[in-house]
Amino acid sequence: MAPIIPEVRRFAIAVFVLTLGCSKPVDHDGMVRIEGGEFLMGTDQGFPFEGPVHRVSLDSYWLDETEVTNAAFAQFVEATGQVTTAEKIGNSGVFSPSEHGWTLIDGADWRHPEGPDSSLDGRESHPVVHMSFEDAAAYCDWKGKRLPTEAEFEYAARGGREGAEYAWGDELNPKGEFRANTWQGVFPEQDQRQDGYGGVAPVKSFPPNNAYGLYDITGNVWEWVNDWFSPNYYAASPTHNPQGPAEGTEKVQRGGSWLCSSNYCQGYRVASRMKTDPTSGLNNLGFRCAASD
Repeated sequence: MAPIIPEVRRFAIAVFVLTLGCSKPVDHDGMVRIEGGEFLMGTDQGFPFEGPVHRVSLDSYWLDETEVTNAAFAQFVEATGQVTTAEKIGNSGVFSPSEHGWTLIDGADWRHPEGPDSSLDGRESHPVVHMSFEDAAAYCDWKGKRLPTEAEFEYAARGGREGAEYAWGDELNPKGEFRANTWQGVFPEQDQRQDGYGGVAPVKSFPPNNAYGLYDITGNVWEWVNDWFSPNYYAASPTHNPQGPAEGTEKVQRGGSWLCSSNYCQGYRVASRMKTDPTSGLNNLGFRCAASD
């Protein structure tokens, strides 16, 4: 779950207007083609803004098989000179397990995930974090791609399993196996790290979450999608290729993160949705890109 970041983080930004088509040729290497179809989106068993359950149909599309990594984002920065939102502001939100909470850290950004004394050494295959919505959209646009819609993300996460609670079925840890990087124990007091990680894990640390071959579509880091957030959108959304509300103040995030536990956000459920100010960049917040078929 995203924390409330102090007002200093709120400032005017130019929000990208993304379309379902991109003019650049797309390199589909490292992407998975998702065959279009219909599914039941949302849940009536979670938070009120996760429902009502409604039927949605989607055209076929492509989705990155993993979250965008530090190595991939570094190539983008080298090619474009992109300066991220956190770098412009000079701080970002960092969760400290030892402090059991969030702190706004000066000098925290994608190159310094825990602050100025940290680095990306040995983290090239970790998902890039401290990403604002603008940062994520800019990277995807550079690749000739776009951010997925919320409906595309949930459809992919469900992997063809109608009504399942998780990407892999209805049991969180089937046969005692951990399928995603999440928090084991009572949040925020203690992470028992039974899944082997006490923070962000390298991509592909766990098997694909479902038959679509997608990695970390559940857990590890929350992921930006293109939709503006509205708690009532599901009740009146289009049934074909929904794009989310036309405007808003917060953007939707999907997938949950390493901080999600049974007593906290339970973001590892396929219907779970979170929202935050588009300028927010946290050390559990990243993204992956999509492309139209």
